[in-house]
Amino acid sequence: MLRFFYTLLLYVLTPLVLLRLLWRGTKAPAYWQRWSERFGFVPFRLDQPCIWFHTVSVGETIAALPLIRLEMAQHPSVPVLVTTTTPTGSQQLVSSLGDAVFHCYLPYDLPVALAIFFRRINPRILIVMETELWPNLFHACQKRDVPVMVVNARLSERSASRYRRFSALTKETFANVSCFAVQHQSDADRLLSLGALDAAVNVTGNIKFDISLSSSLTEQAQSLRRDWGDSRQVWIAASTHDGEDEQVLQALKLMRKVLPDLLLVLVPRHPERFSKVVMLCREHGYQLVRRSEKESCDESTAVFVGDSMGELSLFYAAADVAFVGGSLVATGGHNVLEPAALGKPVIFGPHMFNFSEAGRLLLENNAARQVEGSEQLAEAVIDYFQDASLRCSSGDRARQVVEENRGALGRTLVLIEKHIGLRA
Repeated sequence: MLRFFYTLLLYVLTPLVLLRLLWRGTKAPAYWQRWSERFGFVPFRLDQPCIWFHTVSVGETIAALPLIRLEMAQHPSVPVLVTTTTPTGSQQLVSSLGDAVFHCYLPYDLPVALAIFFRRINPRILIVMETELWPNLFHACQKRDVPVMVVNARLSERSASRYRRFSALTKETFANVSCFAVQHQSDADRLLSLGALDAAVNVTGNIKFDISLSSSLTEQAQSLRRDWGDSRQVWIAASTHDGEDEQVLQALKLMRKVLPDLLLVLVPRHPERFSKVVMLCREHGYQLVRRSEKESCDESTAVFVGDSMGELSLFYAAADVAFVGGSLVATGGHNVLEPAALGKPVIFGPHMFNFSEAGRLLLENNAARQVEGSEQLAEAVIDYFQDASLRCSSGDRARQVVEENRGALGRTLVLIEKHIGLRA
């Protein structure tokens, strides 16, 4: 019954959702494209049973790539479909896998859209990255005997509290999930408290610890570092959000009083904010270079704006110290394991509920600093640059934390193979 009211509400809100797409398109025109896919009209047919992955945006897509590649190797004759929600996730997927997989947007969670979608595809299994829970989608899969797996799942107490408000609908949705592969025992406990079946919940770890770095990354980073200035001290503020860039730039002002040659590499989280951040840097009086302009930095350059897609690993590799954004504002933090795997000392803010366990491990191993506000951020960066031994040892410990926690990818793959029912 609750799913009926949920569905009714979705239909009522659909015009507002479309208006939101129009509004988002004013900043990111890709949101004006491919609307038909969001209502199930995908541009291909898959009559052969396929392996279906769903990722939301860039972070989930990057995390899913190793799993997707492993499944493609395990079952080379089986088509793979990957759906995303955002244009940036779509762009990341296409740039990484090209036409090796089928790709479209995930339809809205409307029964009519899903019925149209399922007439065009024939999934053998649905593998959802992290904790994307869609009542009608999961119900449609259950009706068609399509197993649903939620992998690398995490559930913060904040999210669990929201789900508890709709406990009956949550429990019904969980009942349609064949397997949860969760990051930590605390995530498992929250899922179980919300009604997930005990037999369906498996603690496998965080597959983001199994990060794979390109063999050419070091060489590319050295080349980029020459463009920045070999002798300069460089720190990166990555995946920053609105309200956070201002704090980063204020921190830079404090830092340059002590470290006047310091270069900031500023990488906003969302492409639609690139131009706004450039204007913000200029308002603060900083000379800057944009990655998109392919120019080298000179002595007067204070900020390098990473206004490109798919190059964050390269920027991390070329920098000396990494601040990971989404953490000075209440977004929940972004992936601290990527710079850690590259041996960089990591700094993040107080809001880390999306990466609480990874953040805790780094802090416990003296591989990271947690700060509040621009002054503490400035102090942390200055400390790392004034003490090379501290910087190097923190980076080494960060890399060690990642190495010691690998293995979730293999455990997750075993569960997928158990549920997929396919053999090469």
